[in-house]
Amino acid sequence: MENEKMPLTEHFGELRKRIVTSLIALSITFGVAFNYSEDIFKAFMFPLKYSLAFSIKAPFINIIHHEKISGGTKLVFLKPAEAFWVNIKVAFIVGLILALPVIFLQLWRFIAPGLLPKEKKYVYPFIIAATTLFLIGSSFCFFIVLPFAMEFLLTYKVGDFLMPMLSVGEYIDFCLKFILAFGAIFELPVAIIFAARMGIVTPKTLAKNRKYAILIAFIISAILTPTPDAFNQTLMAVPMIILYEIGIIISRLFIKRN
Repeated sequence: MENEKMPLTEHFGELRKRIVTSLIALSITFGVAFNYSEDIFKAFMFPLKYSLAFSIKAPFINIIHHEKISGGTKLVFLKPAEAFWVNIKVAFIVGLILALPVIFLQLWRFIAPGLLPKEKKYVYPFIIAATTLFLIGSSFCFFIVLPFAMEFLLTYKVGDFLMPMLSVGEYIDFCLKFILAFGAIFELPVAIIFAARMGIVTPKTLAKNRKYAILIAFIISAILTPTPDAFNQTLMAVPMIILYEIGIIISRLFIKRN
């Protein structure tokens, strides 16, 4: 009985070690982010103050100053501790993003014993790909989706009887929720590769059910996007479909090489 329990005990011990290491890294990055929380919070004002304009001529992308709230962008807090907790939330999320390489490394080391020796060499490509995809998804949401969403939501039927007055807590929660959602969705290729490697799915099955994946992508985008218009839903659904295809291609090449 003792010999049968040891592998499971060691397994949980390894899991605890990886979690503790990740928490230590997160604590360090949280402390650094909290020290600059005021500057980070100012950066979170971008969706309220600016919009991106695209053009077929150079420089192709322009940043346009556009106050979404008339009379200047001002946020209010409705509870005595709301401003303090907002800084905590912002510092925690930024610290989490900064700690992602360490967290992904610990995840890889946890699953590495179950991999073949030739597969263990992919640790650094995995860390770089997973971190980069999360950053691309978060940036895409912050610089493109949120400015469009704010412009739509804060000008919708605003007139003599309606005036936007945003709570700082509600605004930050709104932004962080969608930034994390987009970052997680952009990890789709990594998830597909792992699922294919574990035999849960095959590239052939994924390609065969492509039409269902497209439908699910639009359903998810309709649920997660902050506005009901088709434009913002497409902004989320199209990258998901592209990432799905990338995942199929890479997993097909990976399995073929093995």
